[in-house]
Amino acid sequence: MLLLVAHGTRDPAGALATEALAERVRAALPGERVRVAYADVRSPSVTDVLLRHRGEPVVVVPAFLAAGYHVRVDIPAQIEASGHRHAVLAEAFGPAPELVAVVIERLRESGYRGGDRVVLAAAGSSDPRALVDVHDAAYALGVRLGAPVRIGYAATATPSVADAVAGVRAASPGGARIAVASWLLAPGLFQRRLDTAGADLVADPLGAHRRVADLVVRRYTEAHRVLTAA
Repeated sequence: MLLLVAHGTRDPAGALATEALAERVRAALPGERVRVAYADVRSPSVTDVLLRHRGEPVVVVPAFLAAGYHVRVDIPAQIEASGHRHAVLAEAFGPAPELVAVVIERLRESGYRGGDRVVLAAAGSSDPRALVDVHDAAYALGVRLGAPVRIGYAATATPSVADAVAGVRAASPGGARIAVASWLLAPGLFQRRLDTAGADLVADPLGAHRRVADLVVRRYTEAHRVLTAA
């Protein structure tokens, strides 16, 4: 079984995006059971689902763009609390190349064109290792776009997205447009903060894109080898 774990949001659109991603994964893995759980805010929790599937090998795939607190502490604790003996935790998404490609696609859908300045907007974390993942994603995006990319955070870390946008605008004589690229997986409170950050363009979150589903399958396959070899 593949257990896809999202952060969780009170916004129904966020949950719908997670379920849509799970549906894409089911289509890519015919015959494999795919369930959804949430690390916070929504239910079921990881523990809830694992308790229902005690005797079944499970690969837990954290749908997180950076390996912060939830990935390193919270989700492992929920797995342990379930007492499940045949569960393995896959790697988080991180700054995977396929996700950077999705960010560029979402930017272009928003109206981005060459010469626009770009701010990559991430959720933020108190874990410096998670922020390294964001910096790696921004660097990879800048290489693909052929221009520097600034970083802004929707919460927890600094600078905020609004401050990053203001900084880029102040440093961009001639009135260049500013586009915010969303390094978020689903709609919700954080994505709405991007809309009010003062940019000219705001891209949609990654969502249930085909490439995101491909990455879930890759993380599952990598971890499943470990599970079957144990």
